[in-house]
Amino acid sequence: MRLYFTKTPRILKRLFSRYTWCFASDKKEIYLTFDDGPIPEVTEFVLDQLKSYNTKATFFCIGDNIKKHPTIFSRIINEGHSIGNHTFNHLNSWKTNNANYIDNTKLCENIILNEFEKLGKLKTQKLFRPPYGKLKKSQSVELIKKGYTIIMWDVLSADFDTSITKEKCLENVLRNTQKGSIIVFHDSIKASEKLYYALPKILEEFTRKGYTFKAIS
Repeated sequence: MRLYFTKTPRILKRLFSRYTWCFASDKKEIYLTFDDGPIPEVTEFVLDQLKSYNTKATFFCIGDNIKKHPTIFSRIINEGHSIGNHTFNHLNSWKTNNANYIDNTKLCENIILNEFEKLGKLKTQKLFRPPYGKLKKSQSVELIKKGYTIIMWDVLSADFDTSITKEKCLENVLRNTQKGSIIVFHDSIKASEKLYYALPKILEEFTRKGYTFKAIS
């Protein structure tokens, strides 16, 4: 049984108004985001697709994956995409005490900053997306105090859902995306089949319609 929304309801946006769900825009701008990388092949596929359309996106990276695959992470940075924190171990906020959750997030941030420093680049933004979209209020308050902007989403591709088809994944995005939408994909093995199918078609379709894909800054 599906326990998620492919289009975020307005009431959720109002209830959690301190989070960023989408951007108000009169322009044809949309924001692709990718969670759970970097990993070989899948993240590299995403980067190749984005490069072919000369477009930018935002990657919410797991610290442990950055540590394992620093070369791929460096490529994300060097190609001009934005980076967000997705905790070091993909923690479930609801099952983690506050101190451990914040420490885990800090560990991921330190790894991100170290990689930027190695490349001689300055990281200016502090973006955070909670794994599973779950975040206790007390933890969100602490993260915001530490300067993070909490980025959620307007459109969920559901590429992680093994019960839906790749065509349904594509439909989720095509049907629900509008000006200013933040779209979620996952550059993970689990999501790869649907991602490989849907992402090129989304880039092609929205480019044809005159949309620009932007990184969150």
